[in-house]
Amino acid sequence: MRAPLPYLLFPALGLIISACGNPNAPSMQQAQAAEAIDVSLLDSNYAPQDAFFEFVNQRWIDNHPIPASKSSWGAFYELREQSLAALKGIHEEAATSQAAEGSPARLLGLFWNSAMDSAGIAQAAWTPLQSLFAEITWTNEPRERGQRFASLLRNGGSAPISMYVYQDLKKADRYVLYVNQAGLGLPDRDYYFRAGERAEKVRAAYKKYQIDLLVSTGMSMEKAQLAGKNIYELEMTLAKASMTLEELRDPYASYHPKSLNDLNQDYPQLDWTTLFRRLHLNTDSVVLGQPKFMEQLNKLMEVLPAETWTDYLRFHTANSFAKYLHPEAETLRFAFYGTELSGKTEMEPRWQRMVSVSDELLRDLLGQEYVKKHFDEQAKSRALALVENLKKALGNRLSSLDWMGDTTRVAALEKLDKMMVKIGYPDQWRSYDGLELKEQHLVLNYQTAYAFEFDRMAKKLGQEVDRREWFMGPQTVNAYYNPTLNEIVFPAAILQPPFFFAEGDDALNYGGIGMVIGHELTHGFDDQGRQFDAEGNLRSWWTKADEQRFNAKASRFVQHYNGYEPLPGVFINGELTQGENIADLGGMLIAWDAFKISNKAKSTEPIEGFSPEQRFFLSFAQIWRGHDKEAYLEQKLYTDPHSPGKYRVIGVLSNFPAFYEAFNVKEGHKLWLPDSARCTMW
Repeated sequence: MRAPLPYLLFPALGLIISACGNPNAPSMQQAQAAEAIDVSLLDSNYAPQDAFFEFVNQRWIDNHPIPASKSSWGAFYELREQSLAALKGIHEEAATSQAAEGSPARLLGLFWNSAMDSAGIAQAAWTPLQSLFAEITWTNEPRERGQRFASLLRNGGSAPISMYVYQDLKKADRYVLYVNQAGLGLPDRDYYFRAGERAEKVRAAYKKYQIDLLVSTGMSMEKAQLAGKNIYELEMTLAKASMTLEELRDPYASYHPKSLNDLNQDYPQLDWTTLFRRLHLNTDSVVLGQPKFMEQLNKLMEVLPAETWTDYLRFHTANSFAKYLHPEAETLRFAFYGTELSGKTEMEPRWQRMVSVSDELLRDLLGQEYVKKHFDEQAKSRALALVENLKKALGNRLSSLDWMGDTTRVAALEKLDKMMVKIGYPDQWRSYDGLELKEQHLVLNYQTAYAFEFDRMAKKLGQEVDRREWFMGPQTVNAYYNPTLNEIVFPAAILQPPFFFAEGDDALNYGGIGMVIGHELTHGFDDQGRQFDAEGNLRSWWTKADEQRFNAKASRFVQHYNGYEPLPGVFINGELTQGENIADLGGMLIAWDAFKISNKAKSTEPIEGFSPEQRFFLSFAQIWRGHDKEAYLEQKLYTDPHSPGKYRVIGVLSNFPAFYEAFNVKEGHKLWLPDSARCTMW
């Protein structure tokens, strides 16, 4: 429904990683500093010069196994657990209040009661989807096909295309409608073609899931087996026509302006006029993401039997809503996406799953309450000071780069100067006036709330771009850079340990939240972000010579990270992860610069036996503490633009001269690289 955020600090992967504040944080700097880095957790079985991640984190990892209901466990996930509990309290308070009709508390309470009505949901089985199943029966009439796609897209279902309203990449002062490839049930198009025993096992499990889910909806086994075969073949054909994740990194490759007349003429098997009208999208132009995909989709709509399309839409509708339905549907979906792909052996408790759903749909209602209860406003002022120091540090580096010419340098400094900073929570909250939830099945309330958000998005067309808009709630432990607004955003929930210590020493904060801030700042100049100018427009503002020098340096990052093998035979994809890897090293460099300036006149006395410089690197490593179940790690290696946490640490430190000095890294140590092999950019 919405444009994805390509520059997150941490992958969302289908869940909102949230956290509550820490109202009981120590008030004395030294006490917090000692608590922040627990030296008893440092593992002397590992030399920091050889295995710094393990030296800092392995003992913690050994003492914190991944729960059965999780695919990963670590710093982010611990904070998420705290947040879920806090958001649960907000829901329960709302559900028992005598709030007025239409009030925020009333909406939260109604949604929560419907979400937690396990008995009613189990009894209803597939009943809430019967009307939608009836609406999506395929037809030979393009106009009626447009109506069917509209019913799915506006109500939270799945169609072979995705649509969202977002800033025009080349004219960032206006909104435009984007139409992109979609329609696959596996995590990525390459899952349909990757060789190997594990890949075959995943495909077999997915095919079985397709059949089992169709049978659950009431289809006979014989028909479901034939339908499943046809659905999978349809998806595989769409996958062949889909762009790869690496190709999608090029913003120009997915930018193809088309008029409504063009769409109706070039892809006539779908009545685009009807589709837009039914979705309340008042526009006569779009940006089409992948024309080759659309050509293939149009051909399939022309040649495949109506029954195949009906079965395809039925499966994907059932799949979209299964996690909100009765236990059989939930269990079938979890067995594939939760266990087979992510390694979980138990579902999260229902209340945790439902908090995440509510956070998706009623984000700002929860966000307002979260800020009232869990955000320390004093943290905002210190965080702003950190941002300013880091911006200065990046400006200094841009000013002195020996490989960047003056023309590009002037434009880069202008972009940095104009970069907006948002910290804590929005100045203006989203309004939910007009949203009408009821005492009814969860799926019906979900569809109502989803349609409300879709309509909010559709109304942007023709309006002035709202530069105040946030794309995360304050309860989210994450951060992002948005290239079309040229902004960095830090929600309230990330301004807490282990990222940020309100009373902590500079080493803690510059190695933690400072790295996060620097990471997002340098995203404005990574392989994707650098293609957007100071106003957020996609255009070439680099000289050709500087582009070539940048690309040569970026290729070193690709080569370096390609060499890491987190699982036997499965390597990091250096091409896919290059933007995040460049931002990780760049963020650490400017965090280090800002730290050295800030700490110049302060005590250099060790704390718990470690110098300020060493504590800077210890703080950095511990924010990435965590581990993944093997199935989930494999999925991340194939689809996530971030390297796994361990490699975000050692990938940076092996290219960081100041780390060599702080921990006496010499030739022969595993983290040592010769100058000629090190990655450099900023």
